[in-house]
Amino acid sequence: MPRISEYYFRSAILFLIVGISIGIHMSVSQNHNVTGAHAHINLLGWVTSALFGGYYALNPAKAAGRLPMIQYAVFTLGVIVMGVSLYLLLAGNTAVEPIVAASSLITFAGVLLFAWIVWMPSAAGSRMAPRAAQ
Repeated sequence: MPRISEYYFRSAILFLIVGISIGIHMSVSQNHNVTGAHAHINLLGWVTSALFGGYYALNPAKAAGRLPMIQYAVFTLGVIVMGVSLYLLLAGNTAVEPIVAASSLITFAGVLLFAWIVWMPSAAGSRMAPRAAQ
């Protein structure tokens, strides 16, 4: 399995632990103000990271090189900063709203980089013989 897949799966499980912890905290405290942060951490952090890791595992040619690692760093940094700042914003700290906005754009940039990787032809794929008709 490509190294980036391992990074994504390890990050995904950490996001899941954080997301579940926030959910448990909301349940125990009966304060659900931070539901949006809980949802973003679970969906972008856990689900999307796991999907990215799976894609790279299934397409090792696309996992090679520096661009996938840059994409991983941009996306993961964006999700971490967005998760923390969104949690703080929803908990009542309105001063972090610009950080939420900026980190959302960073996360989106990570998604756009992933889209670029998905759509660009892989070097190995372009040298392979055409598939037989199924």
